[in-house]
Amino acid sequence: MNLASETRIPRHVAVIMDGNGRWAADRGLPRTEGHKAGAEAVRKVVTRARERGIEVLTLYAFSSQNWKRPKDEVRELMSLLIEFCHKERNLLMDKGIRFRIIGERGRVPRAARMAAEVLERVTRGNDAMQLIIALSYGGREEIVEAARAIATEVASGRMSADAITDATFSEHLWTHDVPDPDLVIRTSGELRVSNFLLWQIAYSELYIDERYWPAFDEDAFDDALAAYAGRERRFGGVRP
Repeated sequence: MNLASETRIPRHVAVIMDGNGRWAADRGLPRTEGHKAGAEAVRKVVTRARERGIEVLTLYAFSSQNWKRPKDEVRELMSLLIEFCHKERNLLMDKGIRFRIIGERGRVPRAARMAAEVLERVTRGNDAMQLIIALSYGGREEIVEAARAIATEVASGRMSADAITDATFSEHLWTHDVPDPDLVIRTSGELRVSNFLLWQIAYSELYIDERYWPAFDEDAFDDALAAYAGRERRFGGVRP
């Protein structure tokens, strides 16, 4: 597809990367190989998003519920995060991409957390695109954390309960400084949002791709952008 004539590029694209394990199983490989292939897909999509002028790309890498997975699999995923932070540093710097993580970072093992936080500091001045990795992340958990913060401010007298609005709530989320996603992509054909950015995606366009995440490449990302460009967003209003 040719995007040269497309003018409706989303500012913020969020991706639920699903299907690594099933991709590996279809090939008679261990799940860890699926995660490794998924990491390569991340590189492709990050690069293409930057080329297409996306301002923010948020990738759902590890949910709060994923801690229930086998310890060996969790250890492999954390190792892949460390490898990504070291291996892709030059790519992010060359392309002016700022790296960030959101989620319950206190639960992330120290080595993985430190690798991510070093990359955050190194890329902080980059302003061409933001790459946000949702790590140990849950939408409900984020909402509860925001509610606690607001309740604390009300209890201390710094805020009136009557002054709380949806904007107030958004300001207390981990994504408070970026626009809400315009487009949410989910791979592997699953039709659910899996506790991902529950507040932020209230009016996002959803795009479901049947391919497993390791098979989601640059052309697949372009197809999602083309589908988005052909939609009419009304935010609860009526068709003109």
